[in-house]
Amino acid sequence: MDNSTMKRKFLMLTLVALTILSTGCSDSKGGGNYVAKVDGIKISQKELDQELRIQYGVEVLETLISHKIIELEAAKQNITVPDEVIQSEYEELIQSYGDEDTFKEVLKSNGLTEAAVKDNIRTYQLGKKVISASIEITDEEVEQYFKDNKDSYGQEEQVEVRHILLEDEVTAQEVLKKVQAGEDFATLAKNYSIDTVTSEDGGNLGYISKGQMDEAFEEAAFVLEVNSVSDIVQSAEGYHVIKVTAKVPAEEAIFENVKDEIFATVLESRIDEEYSTWIAEKLEQYDIENKLLM
Repeated sequence: MDNSTMKRKFLMLTLVALTILSTGCSDSKGGGNYVAKVDGIKISQKELDQELRIQYGVEVLETLISHKIIELEAAKQNITVPDEVIQSEYEELIQSYGDEDTFKEVLKSNGLTEAAVKDNIRTYQLGKKVISASIEITDEEVEQYFKDNKDSYGQEEQVEVRHILLEDEVTAQEVLKKVQAGEDFATLAKNYSIDTVTSEDGGNLGYISKGQMDEAFEEAAFVLEVNSVSDIVQSAEGYHVIKVTAKVPAEEAIFENVKDEIFATVLESRIDEEYSTWIAEKLEQYDIENKLLM
């Protein structure tokens, strides 16, 4: 799923709220009733809590009130979120930080827990379901979005390539002759290529689309037949010997194949757009007592 503005707002603001609450409720790691000292002068936990409340209290409390409204509205409509959906979102959030260890370190440094994050994800999903129930998306909207974004749903032409990158043309010609003589391309890449990222994998660059590589490289790669090898190609990086190992032809997008995906995209955008208005209307309907604003 996309990390839409609404999603980020739910995730990040609630994490901030939990951080502040956990800071305010925590001990000072054995430090008595203070959290820091400057030349022996203490900064107390109470001072920290007061400053956090002054700077962030109103915004955090308003966020928590909004979340409570979402939970109440979801209960009215018997809307729930399956555990597997929450777990899937949680794993996706982990990946957005690179890996699980990095994500856990972020949680730890902010005094947060896996349970708190999952509860926040649940609230986001509840909000999405509740708000979407009041949104109507027409077939015309979906079709228009497809027309406006058709190119992004089509399949671009791609080629799977390997290359051997050399510093000078003389060496490149020597390597090319070895390839033409039948020596294994991958082995030559391991032995000769100065591209340290791909050399150990036999020069494998995987599938590329137009616009990803140097113009001269692409001009050579996209005209090659499968399993054929280029002449020497010079780019800003050096001299290449290129081999194409597979091709995927360009395909125009077909509406019927992507309409469900487009519907979900349009719905996500509409939820994002209407969230603030929806919350504002609900705030008028509920009896809200906010002591920080009194």
